[in-house]
Amino acid sequence: MASEKKYVRNTQPFVVPTTDGKLIEEHIGLASTSTGLYSVAHMVAPPQWSEPHQRPEFDEVTIVVRGRKRFEIDGDIVELQAGESLLIKAGARVRYSNPFEAECEYWSICVPAFSPATVHREE
Repeated sequence: MASEKKYVRNTQPFVVPTTDGKLIEEHIGLASTSTGLYSVAHMVAPPQWSEPHQRPEFDEVTIVVRGRKRFEIDGDIVELQAGESLLIKAGARVRYSNPFEAECEYWSICVPAFSPATVHREE
């Protein structure tokens, strides 16, 4: 009987369809590897990008690689630059944006995995 592999190599991340110019490549997660415990995604947000407020049911870690990113978290404004990271706990009301003139490249880790059903974006 063959044993199950103890690793998953992903050479083609799932590219999440967007309409706002943001690149989202999920390397590990529900859409890419059927992993529900956590997700790992690489993202590039164009200048002047923003999305609606949300209140996710998951913790989210953001690690900025290039550029800057703004977070509105329960009324506080936090800005990260390359080399900085931030943990936002589940249940916080958050809005992500890049109101700056340069792209922002970053990685996002969600625990449990990101899901459209648990992000709770406001209209």
